[in-house]
Order: sequence, then C-alpha cells, then structure tokens
Amino acid sequence: MTARTDRRPGPAPERSVRLAAWGTAFLSARASLDETTLRIVGADEQHSVAGLPGETAPTSWTLAFGRLRAAGVTGLRLVLVAPGDPAGLPGPASLTSAVMAAGEGVLTYGGPPLGLVPVHAMRGVTWEVHAAEGRPVGEPTLSEAERMLTETLAATTQELLRLDCAGFGPEIADALSEMRADEKAGCGTLPPGHPPRAARVLTMAERVTAIADLASASNGGATSATAADTRAALLRELARAARRARVAAYNAVLEPSR
Repeated sequence: MTARTDRRPGPAPERSVRLAAWGTAFLSARASLDETTLRIVGADEQHSVAGLPGETAPTSWTLAFGRLRAAGVTGLRLVLVAPGDPAGLPGPASLTSAVMAAGEGVLTYGGPPLGLVPVHAMRGVTWEVHAAEGRPVGEPTLSEAERMLTETLAATTQELLRLDCAGFGPEIADALSEMRADEKAGCGTLPPGHPPRAARVLTMAERVTAIADLASASNGGATSATAADTRAALLRELARAARRARVAAYNAVLEPSR
C-alpha cells in the first residue's frame, strides 16, 4: 500500500516554469547568469537553444541570453496549456501546435515576439524557437486568477455535495485542510522580485492542481454515469483555474503595474 505522504501535493516540475522564472530574473538583473542557467537546466544532462534569430546552429543558454537581451527582451512569460485550453498562445499555428504537444512553453516579453518550446533530445533538452504573432491577450492578472481559483474551488466543492458524490475523498479532504491551514506559506520556486501575493497564490494553485489530479484518479463514489461525468467536468474546470493561477503567479513580476 502506498503511504499517504508519498502523494501529498507539491510543486510541478515543468521546464518552462524554471525558464520563465529564472530567465526573467536574469534579464531584469535579479539573478546571475551562473545561477540562472543552473536553475533552468536542473537535473537535465544539458540544454541547447535551436532556431534563435541570428544563429545557424543550436547554442548554449549563455549565448542565447546574450542574444535575447541584445534584442530587447526584458522577461519571459510562462505558458501552460492542456487539451482544449490553449490559453495564452498568440499563434501562429506552428507555435500553437508545438506548445500544445509539449503542454508548456515560454513567450518573450519585450523585443521580438518569440516562443520557446522544450523538446526532449538525445542528450538532454532542446528549446525550439518559434516566431510568435504579437503578444498574448486576455490573460488574467494575479488578483483575477486568485479570485477565479478561490471561487472555482468553492463552487466545485458545493456542486459535488449537491450531486451527493463522495466528492474529493477523505485523503484529498485532508490535503485541503492542510492547504487551508498553511495558506500563507511561501513557495521556494519563485526567484527574488516577485510580490508576496504571487508566492501565496502559487502555493494554493500547485496544491489545488495536485488535489484535482488525485481526485480525477477515481469516480469519487459517484452513483451514476451522469454524476461521474459531471464530477469529471468539475475537476477539469478546477484544474484549469489552478493552471491559470500558476501562470499568473509566475508572470506577476511582468504585470505593467509593477
């Protein structure tokens, strides 16, 4: 039997998360190049950047960041997507397809509009650079995403009770209680410079994401196929709200008001 502690919610390991967070920190002079590349590569064997304007061969992050900074790029925006939810993608179709296949990507902020998408290579990860069509529009701000997540979590819980399902289940109910008790805790994945609210929202969003994943692994005691389908739809909407909140938390440092 798997111990409950093995399934506690925790940070997700997307490579684009690391690139957006630490790449922006470097481009805004809040982190050194050495720390930035170390954080981005993580446990991978190596990273390369292919298709960068002005380069005919794949390059290292050291050279890539120099090119991006010289072109006027001042930050990197995180994009996380799921089937049926291509949020934050400005196009064209080639970029949209690449990001949807990877489930993640990064868009430049300032400078030429580009998208960077991680692809597994023989000796690590290659970031493929795509031209982007302008900038993303309609992305929620940090405050909007936090409100959406809070409201969706409350509505989902209420609707599951109305359906008379087992809902999230005892294990997940315990995780929710832990989350509420520790809702002011920060998150270690944010570099210096992010507002304190971003750490709080990120902590909540990552835990809700993990909770929704756990809940989706069963039918929660639904008494009919209709109830099971409704429960699954509710959990997809909850996961979507959590995904939007995670993105908003990482991108908060790039909000115009800051």
